[in-house]
Amino acid sequence: MKKAFALAVIGAGLAATPAMAQDTRAPGGLYVGVLGGYEGVDVDAADGSATASADSAVYGINAGYDLSLGSAFVGVEGELSTSDGTTSFPDSFGGAREGLETGGQYYIGARAGVALTPGIAAYGKVGYTALDTKAFTDSGSLDELDENADGIRYGAGLQVQLPGPLEGRLEYRRSKYNDLADAGQGDATTDQVVAGLALRF
Repeated sequence: MKKAFALAVIGAGLAATPAMAQDTRAPGGLYVGVLGGYEGVDVDAADGSATASADSAVYGINAGYDLSLGSAFVGVEGELSTSDGTTSFPDSFGGAREGLETGGQYYIGARAGVALTPGIAAYGKVGYTALDTKAFTDSGSLDELDENADGIRYGAGLQVQLPGPLEGRLEYRRSKYNDLADAGQGDATTDQVVAGLALRF
């Protein structure tokens, strides 16, 4: 399901030809927005013996600035979001903490794109991300362990000019977080498909 969403977003962008971009102008300026959508999280055990997954909603706010370069643009963007995914390893897993909850997420990075048609642009993005997590045991034999994981996020999307200064977005992104060894767990990966609404100044 995650891969199907990703292919749909990226495929829609590739459907437009380069010739379309030659006669259009990319958006520019400051913007602030809200977003919401689906998140899938996968967590590996530190020893590679088990994997846990969960689905949840994700929502947040973002802001950034784009510099228009004619039919292309480059920009910077920051985002604060949160989700409530809860993963739990199988009963056979012998780790100290067999469950993980995801919480706040923070992102800052760069993006670049190209206008496809008047009012529609495709873009890619990459940057630094951090994830707040809470590791726990189902039995309650250990205290919950709060931990912050660093990682990298990359993604792609489409943005559409709406009436007035409004702009709509559809975006897929993947975040890969570093080892959560303190919780007895390994790498964590999130896949998100989100829709957004932004106000451009």
